[in-house]
Amino acid sequence: MSETNLSSFIWSVADLLRGDYKQSEYGKVVLPFTVLRRLDCVLEGTKDAVLKELAVREKAGLNPQPFLLRKSGQLFFNTSPMDMKKLMGDQDHIKENLFAYIQAFSPAVRDIFECFDFHTQVDRLAKAGLLYLVAEKFANIDLHPEFVSNAQIGLVFEELIRKFAEISNETAGEHFTPREVIRLMVNLLFVEDDEALTKPGILREMYDPTAGTGGMLSVAEEYLKTLNPKSKLVMYGQELNAESYAICKADLLIKGQDIANIVHGNTLSNDGLIGKQFDYMLSNPPFGVEWKKIEKDITKEHEQSGFNGRFGPGLPRVSDGSLLFLLHLISKMRPSKDGGSRFGIVLNGSPLFTGGAGSGESEIRRYVLENDLVEAIIGLPTDMFYNTGISTYVWILSNRKPEHRKGQVQLIDACSFWQKMRKSLGSKRKELSEEHIADITKLFGNGKKVTRDGVPISRIFKNSDFGYHTITVERPLRDENGQVVLATKGKLKGKPQSDANLRDTENVPLSENVEKYFKREVLPHAPDAWIDHEKTKVGYEIPFNRHFYVFKPPRDLAEIDAELKGVTDRILKMIGGLTK
Repeated sequence: MSETNLSSFIWSVADLLRGDYKQSEYGKVVLPFTVLRRLDCVLEGTKDAVLKELAVREKAGLNPQPFLLRKSGQLFFNTSPMDMKKLMGDQDHIKENLFAYIQAFSPAVRDIFECFDFHTQVDRLAKAGLLYLVAEKFANIDLHPEFVSNAQIGLVFEELIRKFAEISNETAGEHFTPREVIRLMVNLLFVEDDEALTKPGILREMYDPTAGTGGMLSVAEEYLKTLNPKSKLVMYGQELNAESYAICKADLLIKGQDIANIVHGNTLSNDGLIGKQFDYMLSNPPFGVEWKKIEKDITKEHEQSGFNGRFGPGLPRVSDGSLLFLLHLISKMRPSKDGGSRFGIVLNGSPLFTGGAGSGESEIRRYVLENDLVEAIIGLPTDMFYNTGISTYVWILSNRKPEHRKGQVQLIDACSFWQKMRKSLGSKRKELSEEHIADITKLFGNGKKVTRDGVPISRIFKNSDFGYHTITVERPLRDENGQVVLATKGKLKGKPQSDANLRDTENVPLSENVEKYFKREVLPHAPDAWIDHEKTKVGYEIPFNRHFYVFKPPRDLAEIDAELKGVTDRILKMIGGLTK
C-alpha cells in the first residue's frame, strides 16, 4: 500500500470526528490509533504462542516477561486474548475492552499511549458515541510490515503530523525534517567512513537530541544497512514534544531498537543521557526559538560548570537557542583518542554571523574554529523546509578530521541544487533530487575548491580566515579653543582624554598586523587617533554569502533608458484608452 493511499485512508477517519472535535484536535485521535493498529498487526502472528507461553510460565510461578519477549519476536508483547478485530465483536463494551487491551501491553508500550494521553481521548470518543466507529475504521486496515514497510509508516506519520499542524495554523514541520535533507546529512556524515563501516559486525551509536518522530535516526540506519547488512546502529535520542516522542518510540520499538535509549524532555535544561558519548549525531533544532523559560538552568550550568559542562564557550542571546544545541552536541563527542565523533546540524543563517567580538555567539564560533572542529558548512536552497522559507545551512563538525581537512573549513554553496516540487507542502516548494544529493556529497568528499561556469560553489579556508581583532579607535577630547584636554589623574595622567563621541571601532583580520593596519587605514584620515589596546577583542564570523558573491556589472545606461521609455509609452497608451 502506498503512503498516499494509506495517509488518505487514515485521514478519512477525521470525517467521523468533524463536529465533535476541532480540526486542530484530529491528531489526538488519529495518531495513537495508527500506532495501536500498527503494534496490533506486528504481534498478530505470534499472538497464540505468547498466550500459551503466558499460561505455562504463570502456572510455574515464574516471571513470564523474558519468555514472552522471546515468543513475540519483538521487544514488546501483549497478554490480552483480544486484538483490534476481536474488540469489534462487543460493541457495548468497546471502551472497557480497549482499556484492558492497552493495559495488557508491556510497560514500554503503555508509556507510549500515556504520552498520547490516549485514555482521555477514548473517554471523549465514547461519550460522543464515536469510539466504536473510529476503532472499526482502524481494525479494517492492515498495517502489518509485510504490507506497509517501516519506511512507509514513518512517512505516513510525518504526513499526518504536517497536515494536522497545517490546518490548525501550527508550525507545520516543527517535529521532522524532509527526508531528502536527512539523506544528504547522513551521506555527509558517513562518506569519509564508508570503508570502515563495511567491516563485518560493525557497531556504531547514533544520537539525535531533537529526535522528533525519529526520521533522522531511521534514515541513518537505512543507509548503514544498505552499506553493510551485517552492521548494527544503536539509536539514542531525546524529544520534547510528547506526541512526537511517542511516535518515535513506537517506530524504533518495531525496528528492534532499545527504546530505553529514547528519552522524553527538554534536552537543553534536562539532558536525559548525561555522560553518554556517541560516534555520530544528527540534529535539526528549532530555528530562532527563544530559551527564556530555561534561561536560569542554562546560565547556572554555564557559570558553575564552565568547560566541564556543556556551555563553557559562551551563551547566545536568549532570542535564539540554536547554538546551545551545537554546544550540547560537542559535549557528546567521544574524545579523539577513543575514536572521535562526527555530527551534522541544521541551522539558519544567524549562527554564522550574529554577535560582534566578545559576544556569546562569537565566542562559540571562536571555540569551534580554534579547536578545529568545523569540517564544512553547506548552504541549502531556500523553501526546503515545511515550516520556513529562509536560508538554511548544514554544519558538519568532527574531532577526527582526516589529514587533508585539518586546520581548514570547506564552504559549499548548494543554493542552486534543487528542483521544483509538483505540489508545495507548507513552506516547502523545493526539493533535492538524488542527483543533487550525490553531487553535494561528492563536492564534500573531494574537499577541494570548485568553480562552475565562473561561479564558485566550493571554497576552502583556513580556520583563522574567519577571525578578526576588533580594535577601539580613540580621538582626543578638545576644549572650546580646540586644545586637547589632558587627564589630570590616574594611570592616564598627562595623556589626552578620549572623546566618547568620536570613538570608533575597526575589525582587523587576524592575518593582518594591527599596527600596520592602523597606520594604513586610520591615521591618514585621523592623525590624532590611537588604539586603546585594553579594549581589543577577538571575534569570529562566517560571512557565507560574501564568499560566494559574484559581481555582475550593471546594464548599459542606454539599454535601461530604452526599457523605461518602452514602459512609459505603454502606460501612456493605456491611459489614453481609458479617456476615450
